[in-house]
Amino acid sequence: MVQEKAIQEVRDKMQKAVQFTASEFATIHAGKASAAMVEMVSVDVYGASSRLKDIAAITTPDARTISIQPWDRGTAKAIEKALLIANLGFTPVVDSARVRCTIPEMSLERRKEMVKRSAGIAEVGRVSVRNIRKETNEVFKKQQKAGEISEDDLKRLEKEVQKLTDDAIGEIEKLFQKKEQELLTV
Repeated sequence: MVQEKAIQEVRDKMQKAVQFTASEFATIHAGKASAAMVEMVSVDVYGASSRLKDIAAITTPDARTISIQPWDRGTAKAIEKALLIANLGFTPVVDSARVRCTIPEMSLERRKEMVKRSAGIAEVGRVSVRNIRKETNEVFKKQQKAGEISEDDLKRLEKEVQKLTDDAIGEIEKLFQKKEQELLTV
């Protein structure tokens, strides 16, 4: 039935919003090095903008260091510049053909700042999910006014969409709480 397909599309869109929020949380570091912190940084090379993960191998040799090995040695300076512009809270160092980033120990003030940033990311995720709910409910209301679905079907579909919304927002909240705990644990 058409409505079941619409509900599945809503489920998929909301899941993508949750996954996007999770990937945004991965870019916030808690004093531990992670390749996810830098892999999406945009680097201007060869006259175009590329993601760092597409032009270099990114490793974490220890808990406080990110090592970036460009596939083309000539791009090391461009990578350094992009990391400085990204303002990720550390200073990259070009070491021959490799770029090293040492993650500094985070102060309590910096940790709290990162929690606020995480809260903002979580809110963007929640708003995205609510917007999906709003758009979907508007489509269902138009269908009901056009006589394509009954008022009972409209109420049932709105209830289903609300449950999906609550589930997605719950997942985002769990992700935020996990990130907050990770950031505040010294």
